[in-house]
Amino acid sequence: MLFVIHAIDKPGNLELRLKTRAAHLDYLTAAGDRVVAAGPTLTDDGAGMTGSVQIIDAADRAGAEEFARNDPYAKAGLFENVTIMPWRKVFFQPPRDGAR
Repeated sequence: MLFVIHAIDKPGNLELRLKTRAAHLDYLTAAGDRVVAAGPTLTDDGAGMTGSVQIIDAADRAGAEEFARNDPYAKAGLFENVTIMPWRKVFFQPPRDGAR
């Protein structure tokens, strides 16, 4: 089952996000095809990061919660709030701008 993990950073924690980023990316990479999509949410001007969105494949909510809890960002205390919701992919259009 697919789940969206939406995490909002605590204000003023860009340094913590950057310090933990490599471990976070390693964690996502190690999860392999369980990660459908992932990336930061941005400020309106696109210059700053405000949180994270991950779409993952997990057996159930407990598995999604465990995945979110074990993210190095979460372990470092970066997030102010984390919401986990079941999600169904209905449509997918690859990005045209080369974004990954």
